[in-house]
Amino acid sequence: MRNYTLPIIIERDAEGFYVSCPPLQGCYSRGDTYDEALNNIKDAIRLHLEDRQTDRDELVEPKSFSLSTVEVSI
Repeated sequence: MRNYTLPIIIERDAEGFYVSCPPLQGCYSRGDTYDEALNNIKDAIRLHLEDRQTDRDELVEPKSFSLSTVEVSI
């Protein structure tokens, strides 16, 4: 068994919390609470990685990850 450390993004909206894992395209989940969203994304990541392992896709952790902001005028 191998442990992976991956970045996630958690956003709050009117219906709860939306969470995604940018390095794993299409890997996202949600939850009514922060903790529920965190547990749900862990499950989603685990399933995503297991599927990739079954398909013999290379599982590589990102070397770096940056979260930033930009200003846009309209």
